[in-house]
Amino acid sequence: MASTYIKDETGTFIPASQRPDGTWRKQRRVKDGYIPQEEVPLYESKGKQLVKKPLYPVGASPEFIAEHKAKLEALATKNKVIPGAQTKPQEGSKKKKKKSKSKAAEPVTEGLFKMTISEPEFHKEVPVQNDKPPCATKQVTTNNIVKDNSSTAQKTTADPQKRLKNLRKKIREIEVLEDKIKTGALKNPDKEILDKVARKTEVTKEIKRLEATLS
Repeated sequence: MASTYIKDETGTFIPASQRPDGTWRKQRRVKDGYIPQEEVPLYESKGKQLVKKPLYPVGASPEFIAEHKAKLEALATKNKVIPGAQTKPQEGSKKKKKKSKSKAAEPVTEGLFKMTISEPEFHKEVPVQNDKPPCATKQVTTNNIVKDNSSTAQKTTADPQKRLKNLRKKIREIEVLEDKIKTGALKNPDKEILDKVARKTEVTKEIKRLEATLS
């Protein structure tokens, strides 16, 4: 039950009271209808309420209760499974399944026995048709060799000219870089540019050598 309220000019109070564990509550100002937390009834679910609810109605006679209990026990013994009672039907069903599987496998095995596997004929040689005479093939190969030799000769004569052209282009690039360094247009040249300028003498000698061979 809720504690007794005390009302005065300032409002409603709950006076100091002792808790079930022996400690004391201080006096507190509350609203009308306030219930302390300790006195609030605990919530119970429907399951707990059903468990606490009596099985038999209030005022039922002992004879009625005994008769009802006997009926429940009779139903329980009737529905009780006897150990090993279902082993035989299960074995029979297993045998039926095995028979059905064996019947289904019989046509498959018969088909496999009837099948014949033929070995591949690797030993047979495939005839090679050679319509052209041997002399014609020799002429073709000699002509190809002559053509290859002529093409390689043309490449060897064309390569020095191409190299000479590339070297002259390099010399022009080196001279442009030298002018930029001298005039100050290129103040801080990197290592790659300096290496390129340093190879001017080597490139000039190579140009003179190629010019002598081609003249």
